[in-house]
Amino acid sequence: MSVKRVLVTGGAGFLGSHLCDRLVAAGHDVICIDNFFTSQKSNVQHLLAKPNFELIRHDVTHPLWLEVDEIYNLACPAAPGHYQYNPIKTMKTSVMGAINVLGMAKRCRAKVFQASTSEIYGDPEVHPQPESYKGSVNPIGPRACYDEG
Repeated sequence: MSVKRVLVTGGAGFLGSHLCDRLVAAGHDVICIDNFFTSQKSNVQHLLAKPNFELIRHDVTHPLWLEVDEIYNLACPAAPGHYQYNPIKTMKTSVMGAINVLGMAKRCRAKVFQASTSEIYGDPEVHPQPESYKGSVNPIGPRACYDEG
């Protein structure tokens, strides 16, 4: 296995911090960026002493100039309380964040994994949702703009 330089956006969130754990343990050089809007530094505190881990406070709505091999874009507020508190920030994070990540990937020829939240399913009729589930999205509901974020 070759060591890769990996960027994890939203890396201090629940999923991102666990992904950082796995990537660091596998020996990859990991750069974690997060704006801490919905996450906590304590989620990755234990990784800060690792020589192959770097934490950068940064908002994906602004371009970031790094050289990486892979990008895991996990940056997006997922809990209703967070995205309802600041819906414009949520949309900017989803849209501008993806644009900035894809621009970086194109520039350095990095592979990208684009994650989303369970909000894409709308108000699911089935719990938990199997991979084949198509969702139950209300296109005119008050939070419809988030259903594809």
